[in-house]
Amino acid sequence: MIRVAAVGDLHVGPDSAGALHEQLSAVPDKADVLLIAGDLTKSGEPEEAEALARELMGLSIQVVAVLGNHDHHADRPEEIAGLLREVGVAVLEGDAVRIDTPSGSLGVAGVKGFGGGFAGASGAEFGEPEMKAFIRHTKERAEALGSALASLETDVRIALLHYAPVRETLLGEPPEIFPFLGSYLLAEAVDRSGADLVIHGHAHRGTEHGVTPGGVNVRNVAQTVIHQAYAVYGFDAAAGRREPATAGAPGSHDRAPSAPASER
Repeated sequence: MIRVAAVGDLHVGPDSAGALHEQLSAVPDKADVLLIAGDLTKSGEPEEAEALARELMGLSIQVVAVLGNHDHHADRPEEIAGLLREVGVAVLEGDAVRIDTPSGSLGVAGVKGFGGGFAGASGAEFGEPEMKAFIRHTKERAEALGSALASLETDVRIALLHYAPVRETLLGEPPEIFPFLGSYLLAEAVDRSGADLVIHGHAHRGTEHGVTPGGVNVRNVAQTVIHQAYAVYGFDAAAGRREPATAGAPGSHDRAPSAPASER
């Protein structure tokens, strides 16, 4: 079984020293790869990324991540990504990575994504330049995700996002902010190119389980949603089963502290 550990919205800062490493220390025993679904840092400052890099440096499995809106706040996303890549983290934005495991090959395609809303309540590339730019960015990120997924020829394919591709995993959040938490265009890209699972974060008060219109399972792994340091999903590629199954829950020592819902 290919085992995938996933978590989002870590919001690491210099004051996080030691805590995250302790929470994640057991991941190599329980999973083949660790996926981090954005908001790696509190406010996108390099010293926060350095703190996260120190926490991840000792892990003996591949870590794959995308950036979130917090990681862009200081307008230094390339520095954030660069610091993490220096310690072996694969930071994706419109590209993909292949991981070979004893149970088969895993492909991860990643983008941050963006907002815009969902069917019946979404923005359009019309009107003011600011609105056009907003929706155009979402379209570009969705197209990049679709291309990255299509490039993968692996036993299992996962789309890794920060923003949500479906409405279902936002339930619990105020409906008024759904357009700022995700876009249906991301789900359309997944359904066109195909995937076995979509992982995202961002919606701290949301719901873990959802599904795209095309039937691809979606999981919101924000720490405040999964209520633990990470969730583990398994894929029996040899048996042809592509439905994500819980592959063993972290122990109590892996439990993560709750983060304020305001830190989206």
